[in-house]
Amino acid sequence: MATEEACTIIKVGDKYRSFLHEDTENTTQWRHGGPPNFDTVNQLFEEGRTKEWPKGSLEEVVQNAIKTWDMEIEHKTRVQDIKTINPDTFKLIVNGREGLAAEETLRIGSYNALLKSSLPKEFQYYKADEETFESSHDAFRSALPRGFAWEVLSVYSGPPVISFKFRHWGFFEGPFKGHAPTEEKVEFYGFGILKVDESLRAEDVEVYYDPAELFGGLLKGALISPCQSEDNTVNTATATRGCPFSK
Repeated sequence: MATEEACTIIKVGDKYRSFLHEDTENTTQWRHGGPPNFDTVNQLFEEGRTKEWPKGSLEEVVQNAIKTWDMEIEHKTRVQDIKTINPDTFKLIVNGREGLAAEETLRIGSYNALLKSSLPKEFQYYKADEETFESSHDAFRSALPRGFAWEVLSVYSGPPVISFKFRHWGFFEGPFKGHAPTEEKVEFYGFGILKVDESLRAEDVEVYYDPAELFGGLLKGALISPCQSEDNTVNTATATRGCPFSK
């Protein structure tokens, strides 16, 4: 449920997300100047999904609602512009940790919210407390240039307390935190509980998953040499005199 990246700013409709181009969005403040386009990650989703839910089914409604919520959290900058949540009661709870309110979730972004850890720093794969909204998105956008697709696998109960199983996947085609890409699929599975109010706005979103599933794929790549840039080219400043780290 981390953000489904790989989007550009083009004014077109979206098959899976609402509150992008409706008249109600005329005053919305967008993080990158306008509503995003998800064509690239939508293609990844359609090519890699394991379920194709009937139109209007509970599974499709839940899947599209979560995609819309994720889009709003990642691309809108004001809580009052987010239509999918009840801003007064909203909490994002990940793996049983203390819930994050709407403003905090918006400030740090979904990657940092989902990847916070109570482990000692030396054992953390990813130090969310040291990342910003921008740095976290740069890291994952670099690693997963086609985006991070998301699908509902099962829905176990309907509103007002919706429980579901999900899958998140992408292809590790760019560097991540000093690790070279493997070109392999990276994915993880999880469970969610979505509590909604009478207007079907999210009040609580609970997510349970194992971060090791994600990082097992992202840290699998070979370490990039300090004398080699993350685009796999040699640093010319050191090329003529040799790499100081190899001596």
